[in-house]
Amino acid sequence: MAAPTIKDVAKKANVSIATVSLVIHNHERITPETRSRVNKAIEELNYHPSRSARGLASKKTGNIGFIVTEDHFLRSEPFYTRIFLGTEFEARHDEYYILLTTIPSDYDVEDKLPRFILERNVDGVIIAGKIPGLLIESLKPYNIPLVFVDYYPPDENYPVVLIDNISGGMLATDHLIKLGHKKIAFIAGDIQHPSINERFIGYKNSLEKASIEFDRNLAVTDENYPARENGYYAVQRLVQSGVEFSAVFTCNDAMAIGVMQYLKEHGYKIPGDISLIGFDDVEADLSLDPPLSTISVPKIDMGAEVMKLMVSMLKNKVDKPKKVLVPVELVIRNSTGQH
Repeated sequence: MAAPTIKDVAKKANVSIATVSLVIHNHERITPETRSRVNKAIEELNYHPSRSARGLASKKTGNIGFIVTEDHFLRSEPFYTRIFLGTEFEARHDEYYILLTTIPSDYDVEDKLPRFILERNVDGVIIAGKIPGLLIESLKPYNIPLVFVDYYPPDENYPVVLIDNISGGMLATDHLIKLGHKKIAFIAGDIQHPSINERFIGYKNSLEKASIEFDRNLAVTDENYPARENGYYAVQRLVQSGVEFSAVFTCNDAMAIGVMQYLKEHGYKIPGDISLIGFDDVEADLSLDPPLSTISVPKIDMGAEVMKLMVSMLKNKVDKPKKVLVPVELVIRNSTGQH
């Protein structure tokens, strides 16, 4: 059976096709009685107006772009996938489609912009995670609304959803201190990423609050990316340096998994010999042995919040960018214990 058309709706409601179109686009010229009659016909016929037809009338596509670097999506898939899902769930409320694309982490002028930008097929763009500044500069001539999540570009002014990373860094370190640990190592990659750097600040703030002197030898922050293998190599360097430590706080769970692998391979008991805590609370944490203590980030909520910012920006034409700080929680599992 053929799908109902706008012509079928007009016939059933006894109005013109133009009137049906005006109702679909919430035009103020339509009387409440006519609007009710047309909407009833749409519902009874189960008619769904095409997105392209709506776009022609409203000069809007109904699409929102979602850009993330290949590294972020592939290496940290559980994290950014959940944020993406949050945007998609929230987008349904306002009948937007989310178009996902990845760009090279070393994006430069020779790389093409995403097709949905070049074809002007999005009303706005959500950018997740750290991206090259050159991409932002390349997007500016298109005058497309931009909203950021889990990254705030330096010297810029955009709506953004961020994690309360400093608080999270303090929660993780405070937990280890309360368990009696004083020699607490910190392991990170891509320390220039604002989120990672803020977790490091939280770690140092917590030590200072507890009157524990920060030891530079206990901080390995020069890994280029916070990936599992870099966590493995970072703790290897820490152990081989001979510095004493009884606990490790890693900037994310991926690095924590690498740390756990190295320590177990080399005969360390967790948490008997060394306690370990991560950050993000990805799904893999529960399958580890022991399950990983961590800082939980509400990733789907972050996606929903950034989509709300985008919709508000598109509908209300808000000039003043808004910053949303998402709270985090300490999740205690079996990888941390009394010292």
